[in-house]
Amino acid sequence: MNTLKRQFKNLKPALVTAITLFVIMALISIWAALQLPADIKLPVHWNINGEPNQYAGKFLGLFMMPIVVMVVILLVTFLPRIEPRKKNINLSMKAYNLVIISIILVFATLHIVMIMNALGKSLSIGKIVPALIGVLFIVIGNYMGKIRSNFMLGIKTPWTLSSELSWNKTHRLGGRLFILSGFLIIISSFMLSGTARMIILLISVFGTVIISFIYSYLIWKEDPDKKQ
Repeated sequence: MNTLKRQFKNLKPALVTAITLFVIMALISIWAALQLPADIKLPVHWNINGEPNQYAGKFLGLFMMPIVVMVVILLVTFLPRIEPRKKNINLSMKAYNLVIISIILVFATLHIVMIMNALGKSLSIGKIVPALIGVLFIVIGNYMGKIRSNFMLGIKTPWTLSSELSWNKTHRLGGRLFILSGFLIIISSFMLSGTARMIILLISVFGTVIISFIYSYLIWKEDPDKKQ
């Protein structure tokens, strides 16, 4: 029981923020439901140019994001309990909380944009979504160097998980790459066309992953204290 109380205390900033935003999102959805006809079809997916290409009924269209947020709340509450390196995840709680809050804020912002579009207020999903991803990258990058070795959060390769040196150095480099990628994605979201935005996004994501993957191995290889 004491362990459970301590876990909820550690997660309090993220849980309070997430539950508050969930309630706000649900209330906004209920309000929007009263404004829209029962048989309306709402966009739930968009192509790279920001044009809707999949539609859903009123309930799913309005309540999809609150449902996603509730699932996230359940996951982030439960997963630390089965983390093999509980001590390290507890030492990383500041970063863990801020990453969760940032992710929930992205969902909440996207939810409001979707509601506004459903109500006839035209907002560009094609520009807003990449910009939100860019902001999320910057936030994650700023705190990546503060994450201790664990199986839940961070750059998890066979080499970072078996070498403290590889974990620490890879996350310092990864943090810089995330920040750089975030700024590139934000700039491209407002200055480039849909296809060009997608290319920058993919290059940023896969470039960060590949560089971090290779770097983690190179550092692991030189670490005399690595675990075999």
